[in-house]
This record gives sequence, C-alpha cells and structure tokens, in this order.
Amino acid sequence: MRATERNQDYPFAVTNTAAALLDGAGTVVAWTRAAETLLERRSADVCGRPARDLLADPGSWEAVLAQGAGQGDRAGWEGRASLRHGSGRALEIGFRVVPLTGAHGNAARFLVLGAALELVARWRQDNAFTHELFLQGRVGLAVFDRDLRLLRTNSHLLPYTGVPVELYGRRLADFLWAEDARIIDDRLRDVVHSGIPLVGLNTTVHTIDDPRAGRIVTVQAFRLQEPDGHPMGVAAVFTDVTDHERARERLDLLYRATGALGGSLSVLRTVEDLVKVLAPAFGDCAAVDLAETVLTGGEPPADGQPTLPLIRMAVAGAESEALRTGTARFAAPLATPGPDGPEGRECKGELITGLGDRPAGSGGSAGSGDDAAPAWATAVPGAHSAMTAPLCARGIRFGRLTLWRTGDAAAPEEDDLALLEEIAARAAVAVDNARRYTKERRTAVGLQRSLLPPATSEKPAVEAAGLYLPADADSGVGGDWFDVIPLSSARVALVVGDVAGHGLHATAMMGRLRSAVRAMADLELEPEELLAHVDDMVVQFASEAESDDPDDTDAGLPLPGGPAGATCLYAVYDPVTRTCAMASAGHPPPAVVSPDGTVWYVELSPGPPLGVGGWPFEPVERELPPGSVLALYTDGLIERGEGDIDHGMRDLADRLLRSDVLGRPLRQARHDIVEGLPPGRLRDDVTLLLARTRVVEAASIATWLLDADPAVVADARHLVLAQLTAWDLDELSFSTELIVSELVTNAIRYAGGPVRLRLIRADTLTCEISDSSNTQPRMRRARNSEEGGRGLYIVAQLSHRWGSRYTMGGKTVWSEQTLPHA
Repeated sequence: MRATERNQDYPFAVTNTAAALLDGAGTVVAWTRAAETLLERRSADVCGRPARDLLADPGSWEAVLAQGAGQGDRAGWEGRASLRHGSGRALEIGFRVVPLTGAHGNAARFLVLGAALELVARWRQDNAFTHELFLQGRVGLAVFDRDLRLLRTNSHLLPYTGVPVELYGRRLADFLWAEDARIIDDRLRDVVHSGIPLVGLNTTVHTIDDPRAGRIVTVQAFRLQEPDGHPMGVAAVFTDVTDHERARERLDLLYRATGALGGSLSVLRTVEDLVKVLAPAFGDCAAVDLAETVLTGGEPPADGQPTLPLIRMAVAGAESEALRTGTARFAAPLATPGPDGPEGRECKGELITGLGDRPAGSGGSAGSGDDAAPAWATAVPGAHSAMTAPLCARGIRFGRLTLWRTGDAAAPEEDDLALLEEIAARAAVAVDNARRYTKERRTAVGLQRSLLPPATSEKPAVEAAGLYLPADADSGVGGDWFDVIPLSSARVALVVGDVAGHGLHATAMMGRLRSAVRAMADLELEPEELLAHVDDMVVQFASEAESDDPDDTDAGLPLPGGPAGATCLYAVYDPVTRTCAMASAGHPPPAVVSPDGTVWYVELSPGPPLGVGGWPFEPVERELPPGSVLALYTDGLIERGEGDIDHGMRDLADRLLRSDVLGRPLRQARHDIVEGLPPGRLRDDVTLLLARTRVVEAASIATWLLDADPAVVADARHLVLAQLTAWDLDELSFSTELIVSELVTNAIRYAGGPVRLRLIRADTLTCEISDSSNTQPRMRRARNSEEGGRGLYIVAQLSHRWGSRYTMGGKTVWSEQTLPHA
C-alpha cells in the first residue's frame, strides 16, 4: 500500500483504511470490508462482540483506552494497539477514534479508523515532508495543473523583483520574459506528457518588471497522477544557483585566463591572448596598458610614482575601436589613493559604477556617484561601469588591466573586482617573465647579428645578399650563420652553417665556428681540407666542455658537441675559371638558378656533421655560367613541418623562381623568398645566402710562363710595365715592378723550375707568382750585416695585402694592390 496526498487536511488519510463503528459500551456495531481485509475477519464474526475481543491481549483494553486521556473527547484521539489477526498472529495497527455526536449532543457512537502501523507512520512522514517542503525558504516549490497554471507555491518560488504575491491560476509567462517562460514550459509539458522526470535544467529567468541580468535557476520536475494513473499536473522545484554559477564562471574564467597567459613568451602576444579571454566573457571591452620600456625588455623604475606613461597594447570587445590609441602615450594612474599607504594600495584595483550619472574628470572613487569619473573609466562610450587593476610584479608597477561593461550587462561587484585583481596578478607575473625573456632574447639576437657579416656585399666574384630570421620566442635564438669571405686572386668563399640547439650556448658556438672558418680560409685551404680542420676544432671544443669541473660555479656554459654539433657548407668560387668548389659537413646542398631559368641542386656527398671526427669530406667542383645565382641555406628553410625535405627543396626552387632572382637585386629578392615565414613564428632559425656569380674578363688577365733563369727577371719587369700601361695603371708601375722583381727572383732562386706570372685586374691588382716548390715563403727581419732577407718585407710594404697558398703543383705567392681612383 502507498500513501496518498488526497485529503491531506484530514488527520488520518491512508488508502484502504479499515473502519469500525462502536456503540457507547464498546461493542462493534459495523465492520467495513477494508477491516475484513486487514484482519481477515468477517463482519458477521465481529459485529455484536466487544471490541476488547479484537485485541491480541484482551487484558490490555484499559491501557489502550488510556491513550485517549488528555486528547479531548470531541476532537477524538489517536493511539496504537496489537490486534489478533485471523491467522492467529498479532498485528500492530495505528488507529484514530472519532466521536459521533447524537441528537442531544452526547457521543452515542464512535468511529474507529485504523491501518497497519507502518502505513500510518509512512503517511505521517509523507504529510510532514510535504508540509515542511512548502514552508521551507531555500528552494521554490510549485504545483502546476495539466495546462501549466500554478495551483500552489511556497513563499520562495522566485523571490525576485516583479513576481506577484498571489500566483494561483497564473502562468509563468504572466510575470517572466516570454522566452524564459517558453523554455521552462516546454520542458514541463514534456514531463506531463511523457512522465519522465526533469533533472537539472539550468536556465536564466528575468521578470518583466526587472530588466537586469536575471537569476540562474535549476529546475527539477516530476509528474503528478490521478489514482487512475492519468496525469494531474506537474510539481517543480526551482533552486537559485546564481551565486554558485557565477562562482564557477569566475573560477573557469580564471582558469582560461591563466591558460592564455602561459601560451607565449612574447609580451605582446601574452596581453593580446588575455584580453580575448576577458572580453566579452567578463566585460564588454577589455584593454591592457603597459609601460613602453616593458616592450623592449626594460624595467620601470621602482620609485613609487603614482603615474607612469603607458601605451595601450591590446584591446578586445565590441567597443574596442574606441580604445585603439595606436602608440600614443598618456599618463595613467596605477594606484588608488587610500589610507593604507603606497605599499598596501599599489596593487589594489578600482571599481567605478554609475558612469552615466557622472561628469568626466580625473578623480572619483568606487561607489561615489557624485564625484567626477576618472578619465580611464570614460574611455568607452556608453559604459555604465568600469574596473581596473594594476599589473605589479616584484613590487614594481608597469601597467594595468581595465574592463568596461555596457548596455544591459550587470554592474560589477566586489567579487568581480577581486577576480580582476587575481587575474592581473597572474598576468603581471606572465608579462614580467616575458619581459625578462624579451631582454635576454634581444641580447642573444643582438649578439647573433653582431657575429654575422653585413647582409649585402659586392665582390668581383659575386653579388651577395644574406638574411637571418631567428626562431620564435619560445624556441630561442639558434646558431645559424652565413659568411662571405674574400680570398686571393678575386676569389670568394661562401659559407653557411647551423649549430644544433638554441640559446646563448648555440650563439657562442656559432661565433667560435665562424672565427675558425675565417682563420682557416685565410690559409687558402681547399674546402674539404678546411672542413677537416674545423671538424678537429669542434672535437676539441667538445672535449674541453666535457672536462669542465661541474662544481666550478665560474665555468662557462657547455658548448654543444658530438655527432650533431654543427653542420657547414663551404664553397669557393673563382671568377677567373668560373668554377665553384665545395664540400659539406652534414649540410643540405646548395641550389643553383641558371641564367636560362632552370633550378638545380648540386649533387654532393655530405660528410658527417662537424664534431664526429675521423671522417673525410668529399669535394665537388662545378662550372657556373656568369649570372648564375647560388642559394645556400639552413634546414630551417626546408624543414618547416609541411612535409619531407624533398617537398621543402621543391618549394625552395619554386620560391627562387617566383622571386625573380635573375632579374632583380638580390637584396630585394631575398625577402620574397622567405615570404610567409614571419619572424616570431619559426620553430627553427632560417638563414639564406644568395650569390650572383660574376667573371673576370679575359682582357683583365695577363699570364706569362717564365724560364728558371735569373736573366728573365728583367723581361718580367718589362712585360708587367707594358701590361700596366695597356690597362692605364701607370701609377702602380713602380710598386708592381718591385713586387714582381722580388717574387720572381725568389721563385727562380729557390723553386728550381718554370715560373708562372699572372696579373689580374679586378677591384684590386693581383700579382701572382706560381712555382713547383711546396716551401712557403716566410718574412723575417734581416740583420744590418746581411744583404738579403728584405725582399718579402718590401713586398709587404708595397702591397695592400699579400700571402701564399698551396696548389696541386706547388704554391702561389700573391700580392694585392689597391687600384687608383679613376
């Protein structure tokens, strides 16, 4: 059996209640069928017998009657008794005695109602639960009929402005916004039709009379049924969860803002990501203002000044255009005056409401509706409230975070200001970290660029243009470099290298390697021999790094070494022979754009990266037509996560053609080649070196083969003087005559074979003496008593620079002189 809510005002309402009619003497006069069913005793067996005979213990009759003492005869009384069941067992029941008044006012009869004790207890519990449910004030309770008209509510249904006191017979749409009422009615109607309870519908409700932000309620509902099972209506519970939801939303906003702050080590990207999270979720418009020095990695002075020139760096929201002031500077107060002194207030925020009722000004405080509004608060047209919090880190203020609310948005509360202060505190740490990283990165990038040669150069052999793009802020500066090294006889060395890793240690290693390559290039070594020497140096660098004492706090950072220490491509182009010799240490091959417009890659066999040691490097020599463009690069240009290396090399070939490197100055074309690879978004450094080949025409070259006879020295002088006259370089006749005389004399004296004399007119006048000896000349200081030993000293004094290099058949001693101005 189940309790019912029908006849709730009757004091004893249990389904299938048993009933008996007793006379004044306690004899059973009448017996209902429900009583027959309860005790399994027929009416004929019970009627006419004393009621005490129904007790399990007839001797307890007086005790049962005693339960009515003090309850009043007119109102009746309640009690409990143990009756004898027809099966012989005892049955505990609860009963109520109702006196029936006779014609003369005396109680001539008694109606006794009874049911199993557990059913009576359950009914009383249900009745008490329902009663208290309608009396409690924490949730709203409502009973609707099948047409969703209100039948009954408690006092806390929707305690908001605009809810009528009397709700009987009304619909929700009579006092709620139509859309809000429709959402709830649709779900309640589903409950009526399907019988499936509604659990946890969260919705926002607004009353017609109150246009503010409304309240968030959770609706639970279940269907009410008639005894025959047909729907009677629906009961709904409305729980106000506004504070809970707003607390959850604040926590979620704090979580998302914290996540946005950790997405970059760039100051600008950090504040841009932050305002996108805050607007419109927390305010209709958001802005971040920073001190200019923060953008370059500097730190504002910690002098406690209440104002600081700021620049608006990031804005978001519907009215963001009104906040875009570009790079305009303005003085912005970062502290709110208060009684707790500068130390306590420096990181406190400020809340301004009622902006529409205030004149614009430069002062004001939270809640002071009669004061003038601060200038920062009135920056957004139509804003009715604003709040701001300074950005403070390590006790230094360097910016502020500001939000505005417009239209129907609710004015911020103190809890909102507290949340903004928490977000600003976390943002300050993130921005300060980004600022310090920016400072370190600018130092590293500055060091990197200072170690690189000029971006463009003009040589007799090539027109060159280089470009370096550092990796993004998260990866750090790498160790890529390029170089254009002038060599003797108008030749030039082209170098591109890539040190593994990022950071200052990679930059330091790059500087050491570039210096090493330049030193080796000055020795006029062949490409494969030069890489072998540099490889030995990298192995030595790695050995020195491994031998550092870990307990030595003054030791430098360990430099990268091992198989992946660095890669390098070294190429030497000779404009006289139009050949380019090169060798690679684990570096990708260069691309060549021929004058006919075709692009091809030099087929070479790269050796291992620098630092492996013990492996030879294979040289490759190719003849390049005049006007060819040689492209040297690092792997950051062809390995960008867009596919394999082959795809990257094909893409580079397309870029070389699209940029028209054959028809444009290389200093312009280099930027088009890397278009789409903006600085700050690269995962690896990108280095590109373009070189357009030039030639020294045959008319600017003179070559003679001389016998090993001292008598030819005079002939050599005459040949050189005649050639200088033909070139209109008579100003260099005296010095060139002396240089040729000394060098030819030395070659004939010590080499013992034919001597080749060559003059090359390019940007300098080069004089070359080649012989079959492998002995390098060495300049020494001659004593006063010696007649010889002064020849090379004279050559050095007359030359812009001089030197010697080994060749396949011996050596070449060369001297360069600066050409006279035209």
